Amino acid sequence: MDKAFRKSGEDQYPQKIYAHQLITIDDLLQFKKQLLEELLAAFKSQTAVQKKWMKSHEVRRLLKISPGTLQTLKSSGVIPYTKIGGVHFYDYGDIQRVLESGKINNNLG
Repeated sequence: MDKAFRKSGEDQYPQKIYAHQLITIDDLLQFKKQLLEELLAAFKSQTAVQKKWMKSHEVRRLLKISPGTLQTLKSSGVIPYTKIGGVHFYDYGDIQRVLESGKINNNLG
């Protein structure tokens, strides 16, 4: 009964394999190299483009801080923000300046 549902020529093993269909180890290594180059290029292009305005969750992820810490930094005026509707926006340049201004120079003299 099985055979009545099968199309002719389908699922017949062994199927004939031609030399041009074989994949060699060199082919796999070349594919690996090409894939890595494309992935690295994609990652570089993503990190090169920085958004001007960030939302709270993005700032928290960038600074690796909790929502409460971000609230404290906003309330104390350390990090400037803009509120539109119910959403807080932060200028990426402001965040960078806050980080730069907090640098500590430990010169061992």
